[in-house]
Amino acid sequence: MNEARTELTLGPNLFNWAPEQWRDFYFRIADEAPVETVYLGETICSKRAPLFDEHYEAIAERLRAAGKTVVHATLGETASQVDRRLVGEVCQRVSDLVEANDTSAAYHLRGRPHCIGPLMNVYNEETLRFLAARGARNICLPAELPFASVGVLCTAAAAEGVTLEVQVFGRQSLALSARCYHARAHGRTKDTCRFVCENDPDGLALTTLDGKPFLVVNGIQTLSYEYVCLAQEIPALKAAGVSRFRLSPHACDMVLVASSFRDLLDGRIAPSEALARLDALQLGAPFSNGFLHGQPGHRWTMSENLN
Repeated sequence: MNEARTELTLGPNLFNWAPEQWRDFYFRIADEAPVETVYLGETICSKRAPLFDEHYEAIAERLRAAGKTVVHATLGETASQVDRRLVGEVCQRVSDLVEANDTSAAYHLRGRPHCIGPLMNVYNEETLRFLAARGARNICLPAELPFASVGVLCTAAAAEGVTLEVQVFGRQSLALSARCYHARAHGRTKDTCRFVCENDPDGLALTTLDGKPFLVVNGIQTLSYEYVCLAQEIPALKAAGVSRFRLSPHACDMVLVASSFRDLLDGRIAPSEALARLDALQLGAPFSNGFLHGQPGHRWTMSENLN
């Protein structure tokens, strides 16, 4: 398959940062990061969304002024009337594309161009064709897919005129729950959490009974402890037909992350140099790429071979 034009994207911030930190992060992304598209919005907890209202439009305008495409992301779980109302409000935006992260958002967006987020779990061609027929123009694939499945979906997407996106950096979302893990960990309920998740800008790390790192929780979300890094797999993904590569925001230097992947996508550096740059960030957790290699997700394979 011929390689498509590649775009670097920044997914929605999954974590609860202080509003000023959130604002300054995106202002720097607008001014310095070589990404083409930025997904903006609260995807985990509707209680957090009002915290950022003061800065939301200024951030969106700053990103647009910098030549970046803004896509508004919806919640990944709608469990209450407040959740449903927020999803409906986001889907009413018509000046920009909206990314659906659950089926209620996809229903709101039917018949108009939109994006599908990784929380929608597009695992097969029939699902892809169903969503494309209802207006999906870009689909970000879920984390668990092996390379062979990505290739099959690339073929189906090309036939439907849909672009495919894969997350290539950041902790991977594994599950959402109706309960807030963060609140429970601090002896609180979901309704009385007092936004304790703000204390963990990259999520709260969990350990097994024998003290080994296991997973990370972020409000109602479970994530991988490891940071997925698909730098060495970029050439194979491009050749398969993936044209958009997503970075998931973290509290590290995301401009350096974006610059490293942009240089890699443009052929200015080799995967080994990109890995060296990213390793220098000292993230405090290892890299992983197991899912794409058809292995348990937490594993790391130092190989570009995906066959």
